[in-house]
Amino acid sequence: MRWSTKRKYILYIVVLHLVLVWLVYKILFEDKLVFIASEVFLLLSVVCSVRLYQNFMEPNEFVKSGIEAIKDKDFTIKFVPTGKGEVDTLIEVYNLMIDQLREERVRLNEKHFFLEKLIAASPISILIFDFDERIDSLNKKATMQFRADIIGQKLENTDIPLLKALAPLNDGESKIIKIEGIETFKVQRSHFMDQGFKRSFMLIEEMTAEMHESEKKAYGKVIRMMAHEVNNTLGATDSILQTTRQYLTSDDSGDLNDALRIASERNMRLTQFMRNFADVVRLPPPRLEAIDLEQLVNDVSLFMKSYANEKGVLFETKLSKHITVSADSGQMEQVLVNVIKNAIQACSTGNIVQIALSSNALLIRNNGKPIMPEEASQLFNPFFSSKPDGQGIGLTISREILVNHHFKFSLKSNDDGWTEFVIKF
Repeated sequence: MRWSTKRKYILYIVVLHLVLVWLVYKILFEDKLVFIASEVFLLLSVVCSVRLYQNFMEPNEFVKSGIEAIKDKDFTIKFVPTGKGEVDTLIEVYNLMIDQLREERVRLNEKHFFLEKLIAASPISILIFDFDERIDSLNKKATMQFRADIIGQKLENTDIPLLKALAPLNDGESKIIKIEGIETFKVQRSHFMDQGFKRSFMLIEEMTAEMHESEKKAYGKVIRMMAHEVNNTLGATDSILQTTRQYLTSDDSGDLNDALRIASERNMRLTQFMRNFADVVRLPPPRLEAIDLEQLVNDVSLFMKSYANEKGVLFETKLSKHITVSADSGQMEQVLVNVIKNAIQACSTGNIVQIALSSNALLIRNNGKPIMPEEASQLFNPFFSSKPDGQGIGLTISREILVNHHFKFSLKSNDDGWTEFVIKF
């Protein structure tokens, strides 16, 4: 067992005074006067030893009290000078240290409070992970965008497509990701130090509206330029063709007349082709009115059923009665025609197209050819089509109409082989 300085000092004083007592006892029988003087000296020595012991222990008690206060994180305790030089120096150093610690703690608390408020009020979703890469906390925006019950899970274990897609993202990496060809997000992953170890966090900013507006301006400018040039050229060309045909009246000009007629018809088809593109740019704002959605879906279904029968595709409907929504009936009819036609075209003989209408959603699904992963992010892009003769206009117009109506929608192929287009009202 190691002896402390305190114990060593007490032992030394005790042994010393025992020796002195023994020596005084020896003097007792030799010289009474020296004996009395020795007893007085011994008593003074004991008193001085006790006072010295108390003086030595006073800084220790002070240090002990200070250490306890620091352990309890109580930075309000300060000591008053005692008038003793060495102790006062220690008190001055301690009080200065406590002031600095208190100021540092206040500054850190203020920064922490500010960061908490900043994170909570941020319009960007923020996910903070623990040391095992599990979601530890969400800010208010992230809780609204996802769900609070994902806390404690890893990204790849959640049932949210966006978070699953972000699982491979490395620390310090930033990317733009599009989910189901509709929603666009800018994501950045980084880290901070906590207790000497790295902890990751992720910033998720939704850019769907900004990207949509940017895309619309870009392709709108291209379409207007193309339509202007093509229509001007086709108008003049068709006028020349028609005038030339009027002069070809002889029987020998029959073949040439037919060729000019075919060229003129081709011009008309090309003009209609450009008008289809221009419709995306010229799409007017919806004229909202209360419409019976069940009646509208039923009418479009009857119209498209003959097209499905021609391809040998089964057509099934399940419609709730008298579902009323505020929408533009003409534009919504165009959406339904585009989506149902795409569903039928994705099917082969024997496949099924199903339409189901509930109080808050419309589902159009088919078990035909699924959407390929490389196509999923481009489905609603202008000019993109997975069909050889497609123009890439139908889904683009449908997206514009649904966005203008503020209806949520999605298009994806599920693992069970069914492709679903869902519109939520």
